[in-house]
Amino acid sequence: MLALSVNAQNKPSSTVVYGSGRAPMTVAAGNNLYCAGYIQKNAMSTTNTIIGANDEADGYNFVQSDYVYINVGSSKGANVGDVFSIVRPRGQVESRWTKKQDVGFYVQEVGAVEVVRVKQDYSVARVKASCDSFYLGDVLQLTENRVSPLVEPRPALDLFGDPSGKAMGRILMARDGAEMLSRDFVAYVDLGADDSVRVGDRLTIFRPLGRGNLMKTPEKESVSARDETFQSDVYRGGKFSNQAPRKSGDKAQVDVVTAYDAKIGRPSIRKVVGEAIVLNVKEHTATIVITRTGQEIHTGDWVEIQ
Repeated sequence: MLALSVNAQNKPSSTVVYGSGRAPMTVAAGNNLYCAGYIQKNAMSTTNTIIGANDEADGYNFVQSDYVYINVGSSKGANVGDVFSIVRPRGQVESRWTKKQDVGFYVQEVGAVEVVRVKQDYSVARVKASCDSFYLGDVLQLTENRVSPLVEPRPALDLFGDPSGKAMGRILMARDGAEMLSRDFVAYVDLGADDSVRVGDRLTIFRPLGRGNLMKTPEKESVSARDETFQSDVYRGGKFSNQAPRKSGDKAQVDVVTAYDAKIGRPSIRKVVGEAIVLNVKEHTATIVITRTGQEIHTGDWVEIQ
């Protein structure tokens, strides 16, 4: 609830007060929990699929509350009330952002169906939840019970935090092909079970200064050293401008020092741009949800286990 209080200056201010009986909030729910998708290395069974729909004569895609037919009947042990997840394997993942040879193939999660009538060789199922359109040929999988990490009190995002020294990786791609990411976006990183990543792990998202930035800027200064401004023909002050780059050397008589030159030899500096939590872990990858941002996040940014 929202309570009003009075501060030292006698000005009313609002304070958020949570009741003691309020349930803890989860980091991800609904779409972000069961339709996040994942990148998997091990083969999956694609035998059981959607083979038809009650309204297939009127369209090619189907959504929540539509009736579809699946090739799982009493002969395969189907029962009324069974719930299956519907997934769509999309293809092998190839990314410039990872050094791992084979991270696996991307699997899109599109929703769930519930069996309402069982026949010998097939069943009628009702689309119980949809995060995307269903298509004939989509694959049935056993429903996985997932538990989202809980929201916990956290200190402010440290934009200048030091490395933890733990495993680092890259953001390979994001759900729905997004490339510029913000809070609550789902993405996939090349840290997995082989890196000892676990559900609930927090990741710092960062990028090294001077490397990995998508937006390249010229290394020149705002005004060229050749711009001989603020001087007259009578009182010539020399070949410099009040905005031009400085010269090197004890008497400023050698080469111009550019922004690129100034960066040479500096220690490694990183720019923290956000934080994420791991939702799902596979062999070589993990699915994450972005929880906090310092600025926009890009595919290709680095992540590190906190």
